[in-house]
Amino acid sequence: MTDHAADMPMPDLDAYAASAASVLGLALDPAWTEAVVANLRVLHAAAALVGGFPLPDATEAAPVYAA
Repeated sequence: MTDHAADMPMPDLDAYAASAASVLGLALDPAWTEAVVANLRVLHAAAALVGGFPLPDATEAAPVYAA
């Protein structure tokens, strides 16, 4: 298995934050942009860890759980 998550380049998170705010109809105060982008960096790193975790080919998705 290859580690595809490690091969992913860091996206332009400043542009992503601005675009996502626009799509969601949110006014992103420029004073908060740095904090939003910092959080997106953390989420990107977490996603890379999850996406890079090797699973055997026979692994099946878990069923849906409802509370």
